[in-house]
Amino acid sequence: MRESDWLYPVVNLLHLLGLVLLLGAMLFLDLRLLGLAPRVPLGLLAPWLTGFAVSGLLIQLASGLALFAADAMALIGNRLLQIKLLLVLFGIGNAGLFRWRFSRVLPKWEIVPLPARMQAGLSLCAWLSVMAAGRLLAYF
Repeated sequence: MRESDWLYPVVNLLHLLGLVLLLGAMLFLDLRLLGLAPRVPLGLLAPWLTGFAVSGLLIQLASGLALFAADAMALIGNRLLQIKLLLVLFGIGNAGLFRWRFSRVLPKWEIVPLPARMQAGLSLCAWLSVMAAGRLLAYF
């Protein structure tokens, strides 16, 4: 990655694409779970957005690993990167827990139960924090 004029910027753009797919999908899904656009059926929206989010996450993980490898020595002890990675793990764990707890009943919801709304709020905070931490890495 260091020897190519194009590889690092292309991988960085892929990382941004993954961010847009992941965060965009999670933003819409979490906001819907929190009560925005109640006429949009969750049973139709959730599987569609989940596919985008998973694709974005996979792109993020692959490109993030490549970006890390290009500058591992400088990043390995960076506290902000460590926080970002913990937030990513939290976000993935929260999404997995949500899916485990609610995937079968979600299509039937007329009103989203409080525990699901709380998890959606945590998800929104986690993924926005991941984005902020990732962007701030360029400055710290």
